[in-house]
Amino acid sequence: MLIAKNITKRFSGVTALQEVRLELNAGHVTSIIGENGAGKSTLMKILSGVYTDYEGELLMNGEAVSFKNTREAQNAGIAIIHQELNLLPYLSVAENIFLGRELKNEFGILDKKEMYIRSALLLDKVKLKIDPNTRVEKLKVGERQLLEIAKALMLDTKVLIMDEPTSAITDSEAKILFDIISELKKEGKAIAYISHKMKEIFSICDDYVVLRDGKFIGSGAISEVDENQLIKMMAGREVELHRHNIHVKKNDDPKILEIYDLKLPTFNVEKGITFDLRRGEVLGVFGLMGAGRTELLETIFGVHTGISQGEIKIDSISKKINSPITAIKEGLALVTEDRKRDGIVPDLSVRKNMGLTVLRQLCNVGVLQIDRERALAEMYIDELKIKTDSDQQLIKNLSGGNQQKVVLAKWLATHPKVLMLDEPTRGIDVHAKSEIHKLIDQLASEGMGIIIVSSEIPEILAVSHRVLVLSEGRITGNFDIDEANEQNILKAAIA
Repeated sequence: MLIAKNITKRFSGVTALQEVRLELNAGHVTSIIGENGAGKSTLMKILSGVYTDYEGELLMNGEAVSFKNTREAQNAGIAIIHQELNLLPYLSVAENIFLGRELKNEFGILDKKEMYIRSALLLDKVKLKIDPNTRVEKLKVGERQLLEIAKALMLDTKVLIMDEPTSAITDSEAKILFDIISELKKEGKAIAYISHKMKEIFSICDDYVVLRDGKFIGSGAISEVDENQLIKMMAGREVELHRHNIHVKKNDDPKILEIYDLKLPTFNVEKGITFDLRRGEVLGVFGLMGAGRTELLETIFGVHTGISQGEIKIDSISKKINSPITAIKEGLALVTEDRKRDGIVPDLSVRKNMGLTVLRQLCNVGVLQIDRERALAEMYIDELKIKTDSDQQLIKNLSGGNQQKVVLAKWLATHPKVLMLDEPTRGIDVHAKSEIHKLIDQLASEGMGIIIVSSEIPEILAVSHRVLVLSEGRITGNFDIDEANEQNILKAAIA
């Protein structure tokens, strides 16, 4: 249905793709596999009309096509669900769904009622229980992901491109998505599916294409390869997933953070959240979407002052955390879930992004010292193995995984006592994920207290000493790692 021949794409002299080829077949799901920076998203943006300046040829049903913009690609039947969600926060759900395709009545007036009705039907199809008049800014990341899927389903789509569609949704929501994909396959749609989750790839995909460093490495039927073969093709080397020593105990270490009766915003509970974190401990936090995971970290970090209750102690001293600035001064750091919206300034360089949290330390009598700023950036680029041409490269031109490493560097520069990580490996390939797991282990061994929120239970089990489970703004499970398993964690999550 869609063929890409010898596609080459360059950005400011950097070759992102070099003579890449791809075939998408009707009724098939083709997995596009590669590490962060391999060129997957760049290729998909060419197919969908986002990037128009490239070398090579596209064939749609055997005929050469060249899209000037995304509208032309959509009219040809190609829709894309971006990893970095492409929604307007201050418009409603219905307005986002029909953006550029607004419905009008016989008098030429916007037909909001019909748009509401059709939006409600689409939301029901993806099992998203929200009012179509809700403003997108009020939705969580997982809800926005499902909204993107609903938008794509409204088009008369022949080729559907999904870039990490399950990166921020729960297993139950992913099951809904997979059911939708099965129906689309039966309708003869061609689906390009980008994911780093091997279980998904082997569950729903028919074919695979592997990219590495912007080059085509191999392709074939998914039934003819195993996970180890794909990982080796992706990395060009053997990749060993880091596993924490789950028998390590931290019960004798002093408490670095204590939370008492913390009541989160939007949750009406009688008993708040109470737990502690010790020096050198990695505390995993799991819960289904809407359980309060993100709200917990934000509340500790002073984001919801005035609408939350409870007591926070740091090093056994009660603290009033009334803003993120206060939180930073007290030794707290928060790597947010949505790096595009809350983690980076896209039009600033890698160096400038890293220095944002420590500008005072980089200045002398109010004047920024470029040498200090450069030294900081070069140190973390080296330590975290950030792939960038230089510290002056705009962060928006880095892959998602390398952007995330810059965000981590920005917070590590504050030398926090407690590092809170909200979905730190979302949309990151298996090798980069392993590197971040090793970094978490290293930081904990140096005495830092770490709280990690993840929607992937295997990740929680891989890096944590202890696991907290949340449901509807309250703790429903607290397991030492030697007694934690997928079954009892899920049981607590639905309690």
